[in-house]
Amino acid sequence: MAELATIARPYAEALMKASGQGDAAALAGEISALAQVAADAQMREFADDPKITPGQVFDLLTSVAKMPSGAAASDAANNLLRVVIDNGRLSALPEIARQFQALVDARSGTSQAVIESAFPIDASQLAEVTSAMEKRFGRKLEARVVVQPELIGGVRVIVGDEVLDTSIRARLEQMKAALTA
Repeated sequence: MAELATIARPYAEALMKASGQGDAAALAGEISALAQVAADAQMREFADDPKITPGQVFDLLTSVAKMPSGAAASDAANNLLRVVIDNGRLSALPEIARQFQALVDARSGTSQAVIESAFPIDASQLAEVTSAMEKRFGRKLEARVVVQPELIGGVRVIVGDEVLDTSIRARLEQMKAALTA
């Protein structure tokens, strides 16, 4: 949704400036954890209740969110959350988290990659696939695997808005299109 992206961009950029040369990757994990809770329908319903104060929303959200470090959220994450809640932009927090992660990745020269496979991939296979995809996409990738049995075989790699689909399902779809054309 372009509108949500437009709302989220200034928050993500301001957070990047505020994080300076600090550990932006850890902050991205914290923002992501807060965004997961903020994306919950019950949380949104609670936050939208006019009887509930912004402080109550903040307290509930921070008590429910599980920080990657196991400790409490950093001051930067808490400040962002307060500003987002006070401005009525809690629904934009997941998009803020995505854009902030993209800024962190751009700063470090890496990209997030989703490797969809019909079967589970072990660590050595993942290393091989990741190495090949790093050469193909021309940048360092942080890959995670998602098992999608409907692919039948092969893999589909998603890096940002680029997709490399070498799955059996994609090949069958191409054959079907060629035969029906």
